[in-house]
Amino acid sequence: MIYEFEGRTEKEAIDRAAEELGLEKDGFDVEILETQRSGLFKKGFVKIQVHTDKQIALQSVSPGSSQPREAAVFGPPESQNEFEQKLIDFVEGLIEHMGYSGTVSVQFREDRKIGLKIDSDYSSILIGKKGKNLDALQLLANIYAGRLGQDDMRVILDSENYRIRREESLVRLAYTVADRVRNNRGSVLLEPMNPFDRRLIHTTLNDIADVETKSEGEGLYKQVRVYYRGSMR
Repeated sequence: MIYEFEGRTEKEAIDRAAEELGLEKDGFDVEILETQRSGLFKKGFVKIQVHTDKQIALQSVSPGSSQPREAAVFGPPESQNEFEQKLIDFVEGLIEHMGYSGTVSVQFREDRKIGLKIDSDYSSILIGKKGKNLDALQLLANIYAGRLGQDDMRVILDSENYRIRREESLVRLAYTVADRVRNNRGSVLLEPMNPFDRRLIHTTLNDIADVETKSEGEGLYKQVRVYYRGSMR
């Protein structure tokens, strides 16, 4: 299900979503649709879209009812229970059906989140262009986790530390594009990205006073437009 929330800041919008949906803050995926910083005659504004597999009737939740998030645990890479072993076997099976070899191990464990690492001589292929193959494998792993009765468990797949390298690359891209739109007082439309990558662009540029961002398009892979404040009016 998809829900939309607004706030003066990203934190306020996410807090409102968690309260009205009755979920932990890390229990749903957040995509920032639009962000505008406050100015002399304008209040700050952030619009987010919340993605969750659970169908929820919006409700008010008493403050303080949510549980604190557990820190990531970097424990043994071997499976520690039947669920983890089935998940590992499933991902390894997917890789094999693609015609490649590889091993899967546990990278980290959190409350309702588990990270799996793929080690393979074909990592570049399994990651794919802009991580699209890795995203597809991750999506299937999450669907499978739901079929195992773990609807509230989020699975993160990585290989060759691609996720970290991708984040660093996107942060550099965001600042480069921001400088460009500030110089030409125009806008730049970035390539289609998944929700996580788009959110990273939005949050990276959130504190730059004269630059704003918004998501455009339909479907999972939308585009982020970075524009100079006032140029879109």
